[in-house]
Amino acid sequence: MVELAPHEPAPVEVARAGGTSAFFLTCDHASKRIPEALGNLGLPDHEIERHIGWDIGAAEVARQLSQAFDATLVLQVYSRLVIDCNRAPHVESSIPKLSENTPVPGNRDLSAETARQRVDAIFNPYHERISALLDQREARRQRSVLVAIHSFTPVYKGISRPWHIGIQYNRAHQLSHSLIAELSKDSSLCVGDNQPYAVSDETDHTIPVHGEGRGLAHILIELRQDLIADAAGQTHWANRLAQSLPAALAGFDAQNREEP
Repeated sequence: MVELAPHEPAPVEVARAGGTSAFFLTCDHASKRIPEALGNLGLPDHEIERHIGWDIGAAEVARQLSQAFDATLVLQVYSRLVIDCNRAPHVESSIPKLSENTPVPGNRDLSAETARQRVDAIFNPYHERISALLDQREARRQRSVLVAIHSFTPVYKGISRPWHIGIQYNRAHQLSHSLIAELSKDSSLCVGDNQPYAVSDETDHTIPVHGEGRGLAHILIELRQDLIADAAGQTHWANRLAQSLPAALAGFDAQNREEP
């Protein structure tokens, strides 16, 4: 059963709810925290510390971008091992029984009711807050450009991943391609075009629902975790994105103005 104790944090954190920027930031896997009622899901601490527990470094990059832009940022406060807030609840990986090669004992043999409790306690409040904030922005005629910040492990199931940063998209690709073009001006960068993942309705929730579903310009950014594991790397990439994202958006807007 999932019941957050009174002293435990709420499942969603918002920074700069009234931010003036067009950019609207999300971080679906910001934390490795597990509700006390679930113990450690049967896992040793070192497993929860790994990328299977959270998107290492992503939250700090997102916080710095929020500050740089005066942008609203919504962060998920509990581990993706409890419930993945970037998966629809009906998807098998929503509450993972196996993450990479690691079995998650506390997620085995869950009843439908127990799974629903996790949806109600953690998943729904997160996405309801995103929806409410976007509704408020629309009501006051404030533009919203959804930017989802993630990070990826440099080695997955024994396979090395060379990209420094990956830019992901699904049906709408214009803003993503504009950012890829902007980042690729630096020939030293290895930029992934829909790498290491592509956005899809089965593997993602935030972009399909809040971006595509609302018709917002949107983008999903994946940063390689070894590059943002410490404060210096987080600041470096936050500064780089603070320059690249506005330039990419300007290019996107110019392209749309030129189209008949």
